[in-house]
Amino acid sequence: MARHSRNDQAGVELPKAKLDRESLGQALELFRYLRPYRARFAAAMVALFTTSLLSLGFPYLAGSIVDAAVLKDQGGSMAGLDRTALLLVGVLAVQAAIQFFQSLSFATVGQRSLVDLRRDTYARLISLPMTFFANRRVGELASRLSADLVQIEDTLISLLPQFLRQITLLIGGIALIAATSLKLTGIMLVSLPVLTVVAVVFGRKTRRISREAQDKLADTATVVEETLQGIVNVKAFTNERYELGRYDGGLNAFLKITLRGATLRAAFISFIIFALFGSIVLVLWSGARLLQSGEITFGELTRFILYTTFVAGAMGQFAELYSQLQKAVGSTQRVRELLRETGEMPVSLSEDSAPALPRLKGDVRLEGVRFTYPSREGLEVLHGIDLAAAPGQRIALVGPSGAGKSTLISLLLRLYEPSSGRLLIDGKDAREYPLTALRAQMSMVPQEVLLFGGTIAENIAYGKPGATAAEIEDAARQANAHEFVESFPQKYQTLVGDRGIKLSGGQRQRVAIARAILRNPAILILDEATSSLDSESERLIQEALEKLMQGRTSFIIAHRLATVRHVDRIVVISDGRVAESGTHDELNAIEGGIYRKLAALQFRDETAR
Repeated sequence: MARHSRNDQAGVELPKAKLDRESLGQALELFRYLRPYRARFAAAMVALFTTSLLSLGFPYLAGSIVDAAVLKDQGGSMAGLDRTALLLVGVLAVQAAIQFFQSLSFATVGQRSLVDLRRDTYARLISLPMTFFANRRVGELASRLSADLVQIEDTLISLLPQFLRQITLLIGGIALIAATSLKLTGIMLVSLPVLTVVAVVFGRKTRRISREAQDKLADTATVVEETLQGIVNVKAFTNERYELGRYDGGLNAFLKITLRGATLRAAFISFIIFALFGSIVLVLWSGARLLQSGEITFGELTRFILYTTFVAGAMGQFAELYSQLQKAVGSTQRVRELLRETGEMPVSLSEDSAPALPRLKGDVRLEGVRFTYPSREGLEVLHGIDLAAAPGQRIALVGPSGAGKSTLISLLLRLYEPSSGRLLIDGKDAREYPLTALRAQMSMVPQEVLLFGGTIAENIAYGKPGATAAEIEDAARQANAHEFVESFPQKYQTLVGDRGIKLSGGQRQRVAIARAILRNPAILILDEATSSLDSESERLIQEALEKLMQGRTSFIIAHRLATVRHVDRIVVISDGRVAESGTHDELNAIEGGIYRKLAALQFRDETAR
């Protein structure tokens, strides 16, 4: 029976790699994860070859039983028959025991190795810079931690043992067949290659249809994903019927291809049944003639038939095993590509080896900073930015959308590095600080808040892992979140749902602010942090933020100018440059200034007075 991996069953078609010296060499590099368990792996390999050899002994002993029975009919004793039968039972018992050890050992070694590989792959993934993620799709990266690693798991636990076992049975079976009867071996070797060629041809067509079916099924999965992500729009535009039609169309296309594949497989199975059993009939007919002529015994004929079954089974497995091996090598290449990427910093479960920084003063300077996103070569976003923030100052960044405000914040967090120019923190180049220690003294409240699917307490504590319940509650009180949290039946243990869907926009924003408060940063970044709050909550949160910003260097991205009228300095960014800088009153006094135009739109009544 053909072997199918869990990935095929799940409808995931993994990329295949050409099996050559280079690709196999790269795949073998991942076998270093077996080193800590090499003793048990070696024992499992010995057990594998032992069970394979014992399997080859089964047809020989079965033939001996037949010969003993024939000798008994011709006046022989029962003793030889009984001894052979007992020996065969003993061999089967030993084989079963060794098989148990072999299967358990391969599973243990494989799972332990895969846990190590998964941990290292995930650690490398989350340590990679933003330039890496900007050029990759989330689904592609997720598949490397799921489908690719599952394929490698299948290789270590099932595919490799199965492949070695079938090779042993094939070589050993052919050798023992030849030793039994050269004439019958010739007959078998004429028929089996024909079956193998047909199996390979059918197999390729079946896999091609399977890939097409998987593509169609993936299309339906995309429809489901898009529909559920935009379920509010679907219901708002009453497009349930339209989405059902899209899904039904995808299912019908999938069904059509699947039925075509089923027809091909049914024809293949019918052919195999006829051809395989026809070959067996041919061998039996030839063997019977040799038996009648006295050229072979009943036992030898029995051995031959059983060995032929072993060889045919092994040959039938190789096409599928070869395909699975190609997928495994392709998966190891994709995982190795990820492991070869250079991360921003090492990530491990052990304590961070980087020394903790003393409390930063928060003196931030950008000198001649230019920046181009790696994914958009030739399109410079920032053109020689000069900006300074003294310790404890509150700097507002305003300007049209796309001017470069968020890019400046990304550089400040060192999510990207300047193409040229310098970012100085406390008079020292930011690249000279350990990245983890530097970011540990920063905190950000984004405009688009993304909460994790745990509890409210866990989401607040994300700003300071290990925080006490009292610290979490205190941060929530300062962020004006405690009242609404206490109104829930489970209070701080309330699950927020996927991406915080169970909370309103304003509630999510306040949880994010509480998270930032708990972190107690030296440098604070607020990206329109009060944009999702009602007027009363905004007033209370603004008061909390005023206290939070005391003694901390704060950068505030603002579209609503009312929230930044009283900051220390407003910096107007336009087309990637600092266009204006000053207080609200200073900038509002500039005739034809960018800030004055923006303010006129939002404060028409105030400017008129």
